[in-house]
Amino acid sequence: MRTLSYALLTALAASALAVPATAAARPADVTASQCVAGGGMIVISAVGDGSSSYSKRCVGGVHDGETVL
Repeated sequence: MRTLSYALLTALAASALAVPATAAARPADVTASQCVAGGGMIVISAVGDGSSSYSKRCVGGVHDGETVL
């Protein structure tokens, strides 16, 4: 039973160390589906006078702060 616990802890530690490497490889822009699948939500904001320009950002989740296409 202890061998299983040590193996589990080793696997968790290895995955925790691998997270920064995958975060650096993220794309600059994500699709709406990727944002929602990553646990985020899409926030749409008016740009300028709000007549026709909008900014869409993914807030929360894996793609936090990324532009949504």
